[in-house]
Amino acid sequence: MIAEPRLTRASTGRFEARTQVLTSDDVARATRRMAHEILERNHGLTDVVLIGLERGGVPIAQALAEALQSIEDVEVPVGSVDVSFYRDDIGSVALLPEVTKIDFPVDNRDVILCDDVLYTGRTVRAALDAVTDFGRPSSIQLAVMVDRGHRELPIRPDYIGKNLPTSRGEMVRVSPDGVDLGVVVPEEAE
Repeated sequence: MIAEPRLTRASTGRFEARTQVLTSDDVARATRRMAHEILERNHGLTDVVLIGLERGGVPIAQALAEALQSIEDVEVPVGSVDVSFYRDDIGSVALLPEVTKIDFPVDNRDVILCDDVLYTGRTVRAALDAVTDFGRPSSIQLAVMVDRGHRELPIRPDYIGKNLPTSRGEMVRVSPDGVDLGVVVPEEAE
């Protein structure tokens, strides 16, 4: 359901969990709740498509699609978007491009961008640019498993699994086992 843990571009080292914030059951309940909110806000699923941000958002989009199908018995299209070349810090970070896969029209659709953790908002801004290269959606909404605050841009999620205020030095990891709060410990040089 949820991808293996990953570190962000800015982090180097090993993630060390300090506190488990959500268990795997909590994540499943949050996903189901967000699916119901998506149904309610969009008055069904007729024009809804889900697009996960590579990498952590793709499993969130897939989990939401499964929850929506179990509730409404409707298959919602799921795609993925790699925002590497849309980032405003391109050139200052090492890029490991993923693959964008949107094999359905986004014109006049209600696109729900999905990500694991919302932090500064810069990745979501890049995703907005990437998605609009594929067409003109009726709306773009945002679903995140964790909103940790510290926004640098005026971006706000529509669907949130958990609000989790953090310090800038903390890291959040979403994995198949739940959501952990911790720090990145630098790898020791050999």
